[in-house]
Amino acid sequence: MKTNRRHFLASAGALMAGAWSSAAFAQSAIDEVLGAQRRGTWSTQFDARGAESSAAVATNLPIFSPQTLTFVEMAIQQYQQIVASGGWPEVPADKKLQIGVSDPAVVVLRKRLMVSGDLPEQAGISPAFDSYVDAAAKRFQLRHGLPGDGVLGKYSFAAMNVSADVRLGQLQTNLVRLRSMSGDLGPRYVVVNIPAAQIEAVENGRVVSRHTAIVGKIDRQTPLLNSKINEIIVNPYWNAPVSIVRRDIIPIMRKNPNYLTDNNIHLLAPDGKEVDPTTIDWSTDDATKYRFRQDPGKINAMASVKINFPSPDGVYMHDTPQQGLFNQLMRFDSSGCVRVQNVRDLVSWLLRGTDGWDRQRLEATIKSGVNTPVELTDPTPVHFVYITAWSTGPGVVQFRDDIYGRDGAQELKMSSAT
Repeated sequence: MKTNRRHFLASAGALMAGAWSSAAFAQSAIDEVLGAQRRGTWSTQFDARGAESSAAVATNLPIFSPQTLTFVEMAIQQYQQIVASGGWPEVPADKKLQIGVSDPAVVVLRKRLMVSGDLPEQAGISPAFDSYVDAAAKRFQLRHGLPGDGVLGKYSFAAMNVSADVRLGQLQTNLVRLRSMSGDLGPRYVVVNIPAAQIEAVENGRVVSRHTAIVGKIDRQTPLLNSKINEIIVNPYWNAPVSIVRRDIIPIMRKNPNYLTDNNIHLLAPDGKEVDPTTIDWSTDDATKYRFRQDPGKINAMASVKINFPSPDGVYMHDTPQQGLFNQLMRFDSSGCVRVQNVRDLVSWLLRGTDGWDRQRLEATIKSGVNTPVELTDPTPVHFVYITAWSTGPGVVQFRDDIYGRDGAQELKMSSAT
């Protein structure tokens, strides 16, 4: 029975980084590959070098650049040829495939990776999962936002078995989005790509740092926006949004009346006076009339820093005390705001033009625990975008799952997985 990864995410969250290889395939070329004699066995291919001809996945080219548009247009032409030639075979998804395995399913896997350009033809057709296949599998995983460990399980197979024509449509849909942002975005800006759960800090046309992010759940989506980062708050207070008070805090308080006290959260009346939580009837929603403010500190929901910018939805970027979440495949887990890994690196870059705020002062202020708002001398543009397919090199295409279902293809609303 097939389950849907998007359904799984509704109770969890997802993702990471990816790419694809060059070479346009005519029908004759694909026939030659798929019909090739078995060349290579475990003994002859295990120590073979990987897909050296494949273009590297890593790049410092921003998602939004004239070059990216060109590469996406090239990728669309290549995928049109793949679709016209019959696409790629479906890989059996009922086994765990990794280096050292010998299985008939690896024959199909090799054909699949060859058609998409991840595996060079000289690797041959064989049931052996050798070093050629391992390198190609890792490359495929990275360009689909999956951990590049070479171990193929349900999520790798789900991404692999999305049809070529659906991937083509995904590229075409995202080309429109990319073109809408193809103008001059300025010398310095920040991009939050929601489906990739990733942040780019861009300067002079190059990515100076990338940051893993945690973005909104399916039912609490991070909005699209264009704004300017104008303030950094070091050691911020956290004021819980009404939505979190209603959905999360009130139910918790019904079970644990000490929750607010244990987490340094103060209940404030409209006139600013503090209210004793024991005087509130938690069986109702009366608590939504009050402000919930958490003191700065290590257990603060925003941890060390908050990155502020005007937003009609009241979202912002921030640190988190739950650093382990960044290591998870599922990273769609916030209530709409964006949590940033290695946030102090990003904040130091944002503060660079603000007098007196070097990394040393930032660290000292964080250590002090004192709430310190800092207005940026030079506000930096920030863009929250929704890009599920792009290309940052000749023959290097990256795909992400359509977490919020905006690409128009059911198959992409998270790749189906067994």
